[in-house]
Amino acid sequence: METPARRQYLQLKRRYPDAILFYRLGDFYEMFDADAELAARELDIVLTSREFGPGQRTPMCGVPYHAVEGYIAKLIAKGYKVAICEQLSEPGRGLVERDVVRVVTPGTVVEPGLLEAARNNYLVALYAGQHGWGLACADVSTGEFAVTELTGERADTLLAQELDRLAPAEVLAVEAQEEMVRAALAMPGAGARHLTLRPAQYFSLARAEERLKEQFQVTSLEGYGCAGLPLAVSAAGALVAYLQETNLAALRLLDGLRTYSASGFMTLDAATRRNLEIFQSSRTGQVKGSLLWVLDRTRTPMGGRLLRAWLAQPLLDVAALRRRQDAVAELLQDTLRRERLMQALGQVADLERLAGRVRQSIALPRELLQLRASLLAVAGLRDLLRDARCEELVRLARALDPCEAVCDLIGRAIADDAPARLTNSYYDPQLAPRTHAKGSARRPRAGTLLDGTEEVAAAAKTARAVEYATGIIRPGFAPELDALVESARQAREYIAGLEATERERTGVRGLKVGYNKVFGYYLEVSRAALNAPLNEEQRARLDGFRGAMPQTVEEYLERRWGYVRKQTLVGAERFITQEMKEYEAIVLSAQERQAALEREIYHRVRAEVAEHAPAMLATAAAVAHLDVYTSLAEVAARNRYVRPELDEGDTISVTAGRHPVVELTLEGERFVPNDCYLSNRDAQVLILTGPNMSGKSTFCRMVAVIVLMAQIGSFVPADAAHIGLVDHIFTRIGAQDDLAAGASTFLVEMQETANILANATPRSLVVLDEVGRGTSTYDGMAIARAVVEHLHNAPHLGCKTLFATHYHELTELEKLLPRVKNFRVDVLEEGDRVVFLHKVVPGGADRSYGIHVARLAGLPRAVVRRAQELLSELERGDGLISARRLRERRTRAEAPGYAMLPLFAPSHPLVDELAALDVDAMTPLEAITKLYELRRKARGT
Repeated sequence: METPARRQYLQLKRRYPDAILFYRLGDFYEMFDADAELAARELDIVLTSREFGPGQRTPMCGVPYHAVEGYIAKLIAKGYKVAICEQLSEPGRGLVERDVVRVVTPGTVVEPGLLEAARNNYLVALYAGQHGWGLACADVSTGEFAVTELTGERADTLLAQELDRLAPAEVLAVEAQEEMVRAALAMPGAGARHLTLRPAQYFSLARAEERLKEQFQVTSLEGYGCAGLPLAVSAAGALVAYLQETNLAALRLLDGLRTYSASGFMTLDAATRRNLEIFQSSRTGQVKGSLLWVLDRTRTPMGGRLLRAWLAQPLLDVAALRRRQDAVAELLQDTLRRERLMQALGQVADLERLAGRVRQSIALPRELLQLRASLLAVAGLRDLLRDARCEELVRLARALDPCEAVCDLIGRAIADDAPARLTNSYYDPQLAPRTHAKGSARRPRAGTLLDGTEEVAAAAKTARAVEYATGIIRPGFAPELDALVESARQAREYIAGLEATERERTGVRGLKVGYNKVFGYYLEVSRAALNAPLNEEQRARLDGFRGAMPQTVEEYLERRWGYVRKQTLVGAERFITQEMKEYEAIVLSAQERQAALEREIYHRVRAEVAEHAPAMLATAAAVAHLDVYTSLAEVAARNRYVRPELDEGDTISVTAGRHPVVELTLEGERFVPNDCYLSNRDAQVLILTGPNMSGKSTFCRMVAVIVLMAQIGSFVPADAAHIGLVDHIFTRIGAQDDLAAGASTFLVEMQETANILANATPRSLVVLDEVGRGTSTYDGMAIARAVVEHLHNAPHLGCKTLFATHYHELTELEKLLPRVKNFRVDVLEEGDRVVFLHKVVPGGADRSYGIHVARLAGLPRAVVRRAQELLSELERGDGLISARRLRERRTRAEAPGYAMLPLFAPSHPLVDELAALDVDAMTPLEAITKLYELRRKARGT
C-alpha cells in the first residue's frame, strides 16, 4: 500500500518522466526506482533499497544538498535532465509540501558552477521546411537570442557548419522531424548533441509568432528582421515554449532578438577548424597548442567568449575590421595604458552572467558583492580611456557605465561577509516559479522516508524544511532590521545574565538557568532547596508582601516572585516567569524573524539592482570588446605582429610570415619565416613540393591562419601582409577516417575534396595537402592533377589554392597552366647528411628524402640500408620497375599490328594528335586543358 509521501513522489515523477527527479528529504536529495539505478551508475554512488510493502523493495540513492551542484553537473554533462523537487513547507504533523522548482537541462543551465566561463552554453531549436532550416539559438546565462534561416541547395551543409560553430549543449526539434534532424546532426562537423523532441504544436508558426510578440511585448516582429522568415520564427517560438516549461525565470533575459545571415561572415567548416587547430590541438584535444591559446590573453569571461565568437565567425566587412585594427593599434602603441587596462580588467567578474542572474532573481548576496566590485573596476577602465583617439575606443569609453547608483545601493545594503547562500537548499523555493498545484495530503514528521519510517542517517534529519541565512544586510541600512537585531541582542543579554539576577533577587544560591528544544528556557531549582524553609535574607525580602506568607522556598518563589512550574524532574523543578517568557519569545523567534526580514529587504535590493540590468549588459559588452582588443594588442606586442592591409581585392601577399602556434612551441629554435604570394590573376595555384618534415604543411597552414587572424581584426605574424578578404577557408589536410560510418581514410579525403570543389568560390582560399596519397601511385597522381586542373580552369572556381604534394610530376603543370606556380621547400645536402632549411623558394623539388626521415624516426638500420639499395635500383631504372617496363615493351612489340614509325615523310606529331582528338566527347574543362598542352608543345617549352 502506498504511503502519502510515496504517492506524492510518484505524482511528481509522472509530470517529469524524462528527467531524473531529485526529491528533497531533509539534508539529502533522494532518487528512487529507475532514477536511482541510473544515478547510482552515472554518479558512482551507492545504490540501496527500501521496503514499501511485503516483499517489495524499491531502489534508492541520494546525494547531500550542499554538494548537489557537482552531481548535477556530471549528469548534465552526460546529457541528462534533472528535476529539482524542494520542500516548500516546514515539517510538522502531515505531509511536507513539495514541488519541482526547476528542471535543469544541458541547454538551460544558468548556475556558474555548471558552466564553463569562457564558452557560451547554447540551446538550439531546429525546424525543417521544404527549402531549408530555421535555426534559433539562445544562451540563457547571458540573454543572447538569435535566429537565422539556412536555405538553398547547401542548406544541410550550412546547418552542419552552424552547429559546429555554436556547439550547442542541447538541440530542440519536432518529433515528426526526428529522422531528418538526426541525419543533420550526423553530418560531418555537426557533432553529437543532446536531442530533445517536442510535439508539433511547439513549432506552430501562429503560436510561435504569438509567443514571441508576448515575450517582447510588441505587435509585430518586423523590428527584429524575422517577419519574413517563417522557419526561423517557428524555431524561436519553440525555444521560448521550452523555456516556459523548464526555466521560466530565464525568459526574463530574452528581451531582444537578433536576426543574422551566415553570408555576412567567413565560412569555416569542421574540417578547417580541425586542420587549422583554431580552438584545440588536434594532437591533445586541449586548448594549449591552438590558435585560441596564442591569442587569448583576455582577463574576463566575457572577453574569452567574445574572442571565441570572433574566431568562429571572421568578418567580411573591411570597414568594421579596420575599426578593430585601429583599436588594437592604439593599445599596442601605449604600453603603460595597456598594462593598466589588463590589471583593471582582471578585477571584473562575469558581468554578463551576473546581470542575467540578477534579472532572473537568483543572484546570491556574494554575487551582488562581485557585481559591485566589477562595476567599481569599470569606472577605472573608463578613466583609462578618457584620452582615447580612435573611433572604436571612444565608443567603448562612452558605453562603459559604472552604474554608480547600483554600486552605492549594494555598498550600503549588503554586508561584506554576507553568506554564500540564502537557504540550506540548492535552490530557494521561495523564488522559484510556481506553475503547479501544491500537495495537500497529511504530513509526516520531518526526516522520514517515503514509507514513513525514521531515516537511518542522522544527517538526513532537519528541524526545518528551509533554513534561511542571516547576516546579509549591512547594519544601518534598514532601521526596522536594526531595531529587531537590537531587541534580540538585549533579550540575549537578559537571558545571559538571568541566573545571576535571579540568584541575587531571590536569594536562592543553587538556582540555574537552562534550555532545551522541547521546553525552551527555564529556571531550575533542586528539590532539596525547594523544600527548605526560608532563611533570614529571604524573609527580609517579604516585607510588604500581602497574602499568605510562604513557608518553603517553593512557595516563596511562586507567591513572591511569580515562578510558574514548567517541568517536574526527579530531583528538581523547572520554572518560568512572565518576563522570562517575553524575552524567550524574542530570543527564540529572533533568528527566524531576522532571516525573514533580511530576505525581504534583500529581494527588494536585488529587484532595484535588476532595473539597471540593461545598462549593466551594455557595459559588459563594452568590457568584452575592450578585453579582446587589449588581448590582441598584448599578443602583438609580445610576438612582434604587424597590422595587415585589408581590401576587397583578390590578392594575398605575406612577407616573412610565421605560424603563430609553431613559433611559440619551438624550444631553442628560431622559426624560419617565408613569403607567399597568391592572386586570382597570375598566381592562383601554388604547387608546393619538398621533403617530408621540411615544413610544407606548416607553410600552407601558416598562410590560412594569417588570413583568418586578419579577418578577426588581429595583427599577424609577419613583416608585412596584404589580405584580400576571403569568404571561405577550405582545408584538406592529414589522414582522417570515419570507421563508424564505414568511411576509409581515402574516402574521407575524397569527400572533403569533393566538398571543396562543389562549394569554393573565386574569393575562397583552399589548402590541399597530399591529395591522392591514399591510393595507388598512378590513381593518386591522376586525381591530384585533375583536381589542380579543375581548380584552375572551372569558371565558378578560380580560387586561390595552396597545393602541397609529393607528386613531383605535378610541377609540369606550371608549363601547361598559366596561373600555376611551382615552389619547393629547400634542403642542403652534405654527403649523406640532409639539412632541412624550411625555406620556401621558387621551383619544384625532385626528391622527397623519405628514407632520411625514416632513419630519423628510428627505423632499424637494416631496413634503412635495404631501402637505400632499392631506391638506387629504381632511380637507375633497374629492379622491379625496369623489369615490368621491359615486359610491357616486349608485349607491345609482339602485338599484331605493331610497326615501327616510317623513316621518311613523317607527319607532324601535333597534327596527328590534333586529328586524333574526339572533340565531341570532351568536356569544356578537358578541352581547355588540352589546348594549353598543345600550345606548350607547339612553343617547344
